[in-house]
This record gives sequence, C-alpha cells and structure tokens, in this order.
Amino acid sequence: MTPAATSPAATSAALVLEDGTTYRGRAYGATGTTFGEIVFSTGMTGYQETLTDPSYHRQIVVMTAPHIGNTGVNDEDPESSQIWVSGYVVRDPARRVSSWRAQHSLGDQLAEQGIVGISDVDTRALTRRLREEGVMRAGIFSGEDLVRGGYPRPVEELVAEVEASPQMAGANLAPEVSTTEAYTVEPASVNPEFAGRAPVATVVAVDLGIKTMTPVRLAERGVRVVVVPQSSTIGDLEAALPADGTPVGVFFSNGPGDPGAAGHEVELLRAVLDRGIPFFGICFGNQLLGRALGYGTYKLGYGHRGINQPVLDRTTAKVEVTAHNHGFAVDAPLSDEGSTAPHDGGRYGRVVVSHVGLNDQVVEGLTCLDLPAFSVQYHPEAAAGPHDAAYLFDRFVGLMTGWSDGTAAWPPAIKSPHSAAQINTESVNNTEENH
Repeated sequence: MTPAATSPAATSAALVLEDGTTYRGRAYGATGTTFGEIVFSTGMTGYQETLTDPSYHRQIVVMTAPHIGNTGVNDEDPESSQIWVSGYVVRDPARRVSSWRAQHSLGDQLAEQGIVGISDVDTRALTRRLREEGVMRAGIFSGEDLVRGGYPRPVEELVAEVEASPQMAGANLAPEVSTTEAYTVEPASVNPEFAGRAPVATVVAVDLGIKTMTPVRLAERGVRVVVVPQSSTIGDLEAALPADGTPVGVFFSNGPGDPGAAGHEVELLRAVLDRGIPFFGICFGNQLLGRALGYGTYKLGYGHRGINQPVLDRTTAKVEVTAHNHGFAVDAPLSDEGSTAPHDGGRYGRVVVSHVGLNDQVVEGLTCLDLPAFSVQYHPEAAAGPHDAAYLFDRFVGLMTGWSDGTAAWPPAIKSPHSAAQINTESVNNTEENH
C-alpha cells in the first residue's frame, strides 16, 4: 500500500524578494529561515533529481509545474547524497504520494533534511516577475521566524535580511559541494558485460558538483571513471591516469557558482590542454573551458533551468531537447569559421561554437579545432531529462580512443549556419526528424 504523504503544516510562511515583493503561503518542509538566489525550473517531472543536483547549491528553486510531490521520493533517483537547494517554492504540494516506487513523501524528506519551503504561492506570477526583472536574492520565513514579540515582523525588516545575504555573482562554490576523497566507478559495476574486461579508456572526472548519473553514463560505455576532488592538481590528475598508452581523458563536471571566481579550476584546465589530454566538460565545465581559452563569461538574466530546452548541434544540424541548470554563459562568437582563442596570443588555436540555444542564441557548446577538447552547457546524462544528448558520451569515447591511436576524426565539421534566422529555420526543418 502506498504511504500517505504528511500534510504540510498550516504554518504561515512568506517569500520575500530583495526588491520587496512578498508572497504569502504555507510552510512546506522545514520551518525557519533560508536565503538564496531565487530561480525557476520549467521541468514538469524530475523534481527529486533537481533537489539533489549540487548545481542548485545556495539557490531557492521555484517549480513552474503546479503540482509537485505526486510521485514521492525514493532511494534510487537522487543525484547526490543530499538535497542541495537552499529553499523550495511550490504551488500545490501533493496530499498523497501516488507511485509504487515511492519510499517517502517529498514534504517529509524536505523537513528531514532541514529544507525550508513554502507552498500555496502563485508560482506563475512569481515566474513572470523573475523573467521580467531577472533572478535576485530572496528569503523564505516561516513559523516563529515570522513573528517578534507576538506580532508579525515588518516586511522592511525581512527585506533587509535578504539584502544582507550573499550574492551569486563572485561566489566560488565548487569547493563546498565537491567530494573530499577520490573514488572510482568501474564499468562492470554498471554493466555486467564488462566484467573481466579491460576498460576501453580511463577518465579522471573533476568533481565540481558532479551528478551521480554522469560517471555511470561513461562507465556503461566501458570507461573507468576516477572521480577526484575540486582541489586536485595536474599532478593528481596525471597520477590517476594509466601510463601504458591506453586511451585517457579528463572530464569537468557541472557545479554551482560564478565561473569568474574559479581561478584554480581554470589553471588546472589549462594544464590539461597544454598536455593535449582529451577533454570533455559539461555545464560549469563548459564555462571553465571558455575561460581557460580566454573568452569571457556573463550572468544571464534568469538562466536556463528545466528539462525542455531546445539546442541546435551545429555539427549534426539537428535539434536536441535538453536538460539545463545554469545562470552564467560563455561569451564567444557564433561565426561559422570560429575564432582564435584569445588566451596567451592564441596558443590554444581555433575554437568554434558547436551548440546554440534556440530560445535566445546563448552559446551552448564549444569545440577546439586544434586540440582534443569540447564541452556543452547542458546536462547530457539525462537525470532527469530527455536522452537526446546521450551521443556526447559516445563522442568523448571516440575522441579518446581515436586520439590514442591517431584515428580520431577530429574536429567534427560545422553543418549549420550561425545566424538567428537560419538557425530557427534549421530547427523547424530538423525537429520532426530528430524527435
């Protein structure tokens, strides 16, 4: 029998934005006070993967789907060992769990992990405000934290606390979410067909907020994945790679924070590029590749978050529906010929924007033309999300194995033009074929 979810306590709660806008509702999860950058996710499913994605560290997440919690929570789908969001905003929390896989209710899980949330909020109006004004800092206050001396606390006092909370711009957060000890994911642990066989390649994955499914996607293709802490040096990475001539690579994961504050990671990546080791980065890793190559990064107005973002892969001229979670982007030219990487007089050669977001023309991927390195801004591991981008793991395996024996067909050729009008035409012509 499916367990019933605990009904949210009828405790008053308030969501206060730093511009003074206030939404009243009921406490959901834990009661108390929390602060963070408030962002919205457009995914209609996959809330458990969203909550446990370390990239949401220090963010209050607004779910645009109105009904949240129907499928409860289980012990199989988390993308890390804990919930990382700093706060949670929903409109209508489920009164009862309705899934054979559920082991807990969402409300109970939030309360158990101390995540302060609010329900009964007009999330449509809130999302429209964030789209119009941009993401900003916010606070959720509930229970006794809304009262002082038996009287409701004035909104001005709550706004002042929000304004005193940290900004996301300039925040170096990867050290706060990374593993502290290296660990290995073997191919046979996820695919029994590889039992007793040598790995097809070894990848050192730098954990900047890695999701559980990412090394699994590589391991199920026969790759041994050694996950190392964010603080690792190039010596640590080289020590983890075999020296017997077998295919190797380095991977930079997703993660939270401002890429402009990640100085150590940028220098580490440059050391990887200098050694010609095949490289693949996703999300934060894409932004770090951009910075390592000498391009700038900038903060988006409200970012991309959800599992339904259309992206054009210019190397195949096909459209993918993809999972996103990022508030920063790379500033690189979209020209068909690419550009010379600005760092150190162009020592990294030519770079092309390989993927483009179709909603706003944001750079969604980079490919080095003279080095074995590429990256994408979104999440191809599909947890949660569509599987359209799974081929990127195959592309990385092909790059590693081909680079080691000199047979790599690199770089992939650009097939789709860069102008907005042409890209949008391509998307119409290819969406039906691709999906």
